[in-house]
Amino acid sequence: MLGQILLTLDAFGLIFGAIMADWNETHIFNPRFTPHAKFHVGHTISLSVSMGLATLYFTWWPLFTSKSRPVATMRQLKRDSLNIAVCTGTIYWLTGLAAILYPGTDGVDPEFGPPGSFPQGRFFTAFATFAVAGWLLERQASK
Repeated sequence: MLGQILLTLDAFGLIFGAIMADWNETHIFNPRFTPHAKFHVGHTISLSVSMGLATLYFTWWPLFTSKSRPVATMRQLKRDSLNIAVCTGTIYWLTGLAAILYPGTDGVDPEFGPPGSFPQGRFFTAFATFAVAGWLLERQASK
């Protein structure tokens, strides 16, 4: 159960994190952003929310499936579901960590912080860790 709670925390980070980080003057309301840059902000927010909802679904749906299935089948269903949940729960964070590696990127624009700062890194790492730790705990518990 602790593993599912960690995956749920990760899902909430996905559902609410991008909105909290990007629905402001540094991103979607930044007058310096071109319409196409704002398109990418919208895409990122929508991707994050969608992956968070998928992570919640795959973390918890085995709980609501038919109890008439054999125990071995339910164990396999739960394992498969959690494998998918850890994927949906980490992709956004891992790609966010990789984004800093592209030429000319920075964690913040100059008017919002010093060059070379990457405040997202600690959040991305923490939420990815929640997902992986939750997955590992649930795998261990289901043996």
